[in-house]
Parts: sequence; C-alpha cells; structure tokens
Amino acid sequence: QVQLVESGGGLVQPGGSLTLSCAASGRTFSIYTMGWFRQAPGKEREFVAAIGWRSGNTYYADSVKGRFTIFRDNAKNTVYLQMNSLKPEDTAVYYCAANRELVARSPNEYDYWGQGTQVTVSS
Repeated sequence: QVQLVESGGGLVQPGGSLTLSCAASGRTFSIYTMGWFRQAPGKEREFVAAIGWRSGNTYYADSVKGRFTIFRDNAKNTVYLQMNSLKPEDTAVYYCAANRELVARSPNEYDYWGQGTQVTVSS
C-alpha cells in the first residue's frame, strides 16, 4: 500500500500564495501519477493538477492554469502544488492522490488518497 501525508494548507488573503506538499511512503515504486484535487462545500471533487511521476509531464485544470504549478522531487517521493494569485473561489479542501496505471483527471482512476488539507482564501 501507499500512504500520502499532506501539509501546507491554511488561511491566506486574496492575491497571496501557498505551497502544498504531499509525501508518499510505502510501496512507492508502483506510483505512476500524482495529482491534486479539491472539494468546496456543496460541490463535487474536482481535478486541479497532475504530474507523471516518471515523465514529469504536467496537466492542469483551466481554472488554475497560469496560477498553479505542480512539481515533484522523486528522491523524496514528494509532490508539491505552488499556488499563486489565490482567489476566494480557490477555497476548498485540497487532496493529494496517487495512481498506479495512467495519467488521469478523474478521481475514480486514483488508488490512494491523502487526508485533505484546508485552504481558505479570504480577507
């Protein structure tokens, strides 16, 4: 199994920045993709960004393209989400996820999940 531990959430003012981290442990050799999802109250969980663990190829939701950056440190088995120019509509619980077989945007295609970390953008 794979365990994912997230950190970095918090309260930030509009226009500010936060960086989220997700450290993987266990059978990490099986990881193909790591990604970030978010879920706001009353809304479905939505795709934010993903990165191919071996290729480094990145994928973004249109709503965050140009503001968020996903990157990884393979030696540390850690993926990051750098969030800039944050908006109130970015407020959500952010989840880290890992996939074993393919790069995917659907949460149904991910095998492992972190506990989630709250990001609140408010003045």
